[in-house]
Amino acid sequence: MMLLINRISSWTDQLDKLDFVALFALRLYLAPVFWFAGMNKLQDIDNVAAWFGNSDWGLGLPFPELLAWLATLTEVGAAVLLVAGLAVRWVSIPLIVTMLVAIFAVHWPNGWQAVADPNSPFASQDINEVTHRLNMARQLLQEHGNYDWLTARGSFVISNNGIEWAVTYLLMCLVLLFKGAGSYLSVDFYIKNWLTKR
Repeated sequence: MMLLINRISSWTDQLDKLDFVALFALRLYLAPVFWFAGMNKLQDIDNVAAWFGNSDWGLGLPFPELLAWLATLTEVGAAVLLVAGLAVRWVSIPLIVTMLVAIFAVHWPNGWQAVADPNSPFASQDINEVTHRLNMARQLLQEHGNYDWLTARGSFVISNNGIEWAVTYLLMCLVLLFKGAGSYLSVDFYIKNWLTKR
């Protein structure tokens, strides 16, 4: 039994040496998420600022122009830095703040689910109403549209716009904050080595 435990421990020690692969994959996964979110904001920054500031139909945040620009530049800049693996721990901090604002100011009232799914243990309380609406939409499309063509590459869903994806991105950013960019495939790794040798 002790031999087995030692072998497992040795194997996991070897696996630790390859953690840079997972960190690189995490960075490459998050980069386009933040790039497209930031670029979408940038293309319509005036409306984003209005949405940030308006308390009737928006978020009602203070300093909406400043916050809109900070969120936009954070997302676009972070995407570039994540790909390069440069200042990853530092850029994770404003990304975490951005995700916390998204979770609590935007998605929180909608519950957990990003996509409404009646089979989920986290289904919202109005899931029966959501399911009814989805079934009605499908029925209309089957009667009056080319339903087979419309669903050839996926099925229709109702976006619940819950906190699920924002929490997922938050957790990914927390991993990058605590673990960094990883070895070999990041600029941070080579900067650290260069500074250590000096």
